[in-house]
Amino acid sequence: MLSYRHAFHAGNHADVLKHAIVVQLLQYLGKKDKAYWYIDTHAGAGAYALREGYATKNAEFDTGIGKLWGRSDLPPMLSDYVDEVAALNPDGNLRFYPGSPYLAWRLMREQDRMRLFELHSTEIDVLRHRFHDAGRRVMIYAGDGFDGIKPLLPPPPRRALVLIDPSYEDKRDYSRTIKCVEDGLQRFATGTYAVWYPQVTRPESQRFPEQLKRLQDKNWLHVSLSVKRPPHDGFGLFGSGMFIVNPPYTLVAALKETMPWLVRTLGEDDGAQFKLESRGD
Repeated sequence: MLSYRHAFHAGNHADVLKHAIVVQLLQYLGKKDKAYWYIDTHAGAGAYALREGYATKNAEFDTGIGKLWGRSDLPPMLSDYVDEVAALNPDGNLRFYPGSPYLAWRLMREQDRMRLFELHSTEIDVLRHRFHDAGRRVMIYAGDGFDGIKPLLPPPPRRALVLIDPSYEDKRDYSRTIKCVEDGLQRFATGTYAVWYPQVTRPESQRFPEQLKRLQDKNWLHVSLSVKRPPHDGFGLFGSGMFIVNPPYTLVAALKETMPWLVRTLGEDDGAQFKLESRGD
């Protein structure tokens, strides 16, 4: 929705899960010389200040990246992710947090391209400023990414990561996300589609993973991280999940190593847990 500002939540436990996986997906795509595209349906502002403005209201980054910062015992997957956050904080102080577009920009090579969609008028102005000198490597579209990505698929190199992570403040985002992946697979069956979703008590969220599984019989991965028990009053985020269609074969092993560590480190009560399931070719 147009009122949503991701800066309030930047760097929280949900961002840790999402962005650690995004880094792994992009690193895998970058192992081959052939170009790839990164396509983001809800790009946001690209990066966020943590010590001023919106992020300070609830300081949600303290529940996420703040608990990883400065640790020397990070699993390799989280070490890769924290290294990318550190690149935005070269003095060693955690003051800025990279959104998905910034992470993608850091990991892109000269031959790769980025296509970003954002509806919020203020957010897109910030996004355009961040990439004003990127040339045609980065194209930014003011509009709805659900529909906007259709003309981009399949991308010219036939290799791409499509990230779909709306706010889900509008419950129609769940059905629109499913339709977006379904349409995407019809146009570009071999693309990697990464869907983030919140764990909340809303029924649309509870049934969402099972609906995503029905989009493709095989070659998918689902991981979720709950940091606490669902709230008694039914309000608030208690975890999040990522569903990846056509994931790299390396991701399951990386998550098996990483998720128990995240539960121990980010867990807030005895409801902290993770779920990992996959179906290969």
